[in-house]
Amino acid sequence: MKTFALMAEQVAVALAEDIGSGDVTAHLLSEAAQATARVVVRQSAVLCGTAWFDEVFRQLDRQIESTWLYQDGDVVQAGDCLCTLTGSARTLLTGERTALNFLQTLSGTASTAAAYVQAVQGLPVTICDTRKTLPGLRLAQKYAVVCGGAANQRQGLYDAILLKENHIQAAGSVTQAFTAAQASAVTKIQVEVEDLTELAEALTAGATSILLDNFTLADLRQAVALNQQRARLEASGGISLDTVRQVAATGVDAISVGSLTKDLQSVDFSMRFLPDRASCD
Repeated sequence: MKTFALMAEQVAVALAEDIGSGDVTAHLLSEAAQATARVVVRQSAVLCGTAWFDEVFRQLDRQIESTWLYQDGDVVQAGDCLCTLTGSARTLLTGERTALNFLQTLSGTASTAAAYVQAVQGLPVTICDTRKTLPGLRLAQKYAVVCGGAANQRQGLYDAILLKENHIQAAGSVTQAFTAAQASAVTKIQVEVEDLTELAEALTAGATSILLDNFTLADLRQAVALNQQRARLEASGGISLDTVRQVAATGVDAISVGSLTKDLQSVDFSMRFLPDRASCD
């Protein structure tokens, strides 16, 4: 999977950023010192990022052993012990913050996605992400979105065409932009429209996937009526957790939300050493 192919590189960069020329505090401990630690979550969340967490310690010391009681996509509650680690005390301390940073970031993304999915429960609509992701963590965050129960829109500029307002303006019109897109080898084509007039033009041109940008609720309802199920309609722009259900109730097929990945609320985790090789039990 492409997401995990990038994981080792992401972890290596994060470790270099934190360790630099060496962990001067951890090296105060004896090289022979061994320890057992456990990771506890301090709030309810959707867990995500366990592979990144493990990769941190794999790169530092392959002798570190981790035992997970939960997996990505699981709902965890405040106070739950998620995993136990055993091995070099130095290594556990050196990798602690980098490992937790991945866990808190990706769990935060997954938890936000889950909250939006829960908000529209019972309605026939799909919650999607956008390209508004943390630089360098695009595929990791999109993986987290799926762990939270939402869906990926496009991965990037390479796997689908999305004709936005500047593309349309540069091409001359919705019709001209869409005609050029149809002549390409890319089969996934979506047209962004800003009003009902542009929607009508996109439908006439033959668009089968249309993004309704910053439409009011009234205009969304009119768009659904005008569409008559000819195209997949996706609402986007300024949609929050407070408004997402109202948008879903208009009858659109999907809702893309930048907040899933850009307005990050990290999940609070802690790692603590335990006495005498105790475990989460």
